[in-house]
Amino acid sequence: MSDHSARPRRRGQELIKAIHDAAMEEVVEVGAGRLSMDGIARRAATPRTTLYRRWSDPIEVLLDALYHQHPVEEPAPGADDLRGDLVRALRLMVDWSLSPAGRAVAAILTDPKGAALMSQALFERVFADKGGTFTRTVLRHYADRGHFPAELLTPVVTDIGEALVTKRLIDTGSAPSDADLCDIVDQAILPAIGLGPKA
Repeated sequence: MSDHSARPRRRGQELIKAIHDAAMEEVVEVGAGRLSMDGIARRAATPRTTLYRRWSDPIEVLLDALYHQHPVEEPAPGADDLRGDLVRALRLMVDWSLSPAGRAVAAILTDPKGAALMSQALFERVFADKGGTFTRTVLRHYADRGHFPAELLTPVVTDIGEALVTKRLIDTGSAPSDADLCDIVDQAILPAIGLGPKA
């Protein structure tokens, strides 16, 4: 008896989650260039035909998985805690970076073949569709409500927090502390939009 038939039959969101998880685990192990429907199906313990009913190829499975696993910061509705929202956005990014989805994205972007194959689709279909980077969501929210001029939100400014968090992760191999994230907000992001640390 095969492993497939020995397990209880999964349907709906339970099955999709198993396939999504399998795609993210598979890309970390084999890379985007060697990702296959067979490998994902085997890891998810489901027939390959199940995947083809919903996705046309393994990259589509992976992009769908990453899209559904990508978090979006929800700024304070009253737009009254810019500093706190920025720190929370960076903490959300750190937590995501250490998650299976974050590890899958790191595996793609640090592999030249994976980056060439998927980087444009990642930015267009996962990150952009979710509002861009984590602090960009917060900064746009506050700029739209008049806390600072929207023209200050250049690509450098909207990426600076994420870039510094990524550098810290690479340099130290460990997650930045909350104090580190506060320093990034106070010493880099807020000054870049002309505001002090108590904004």
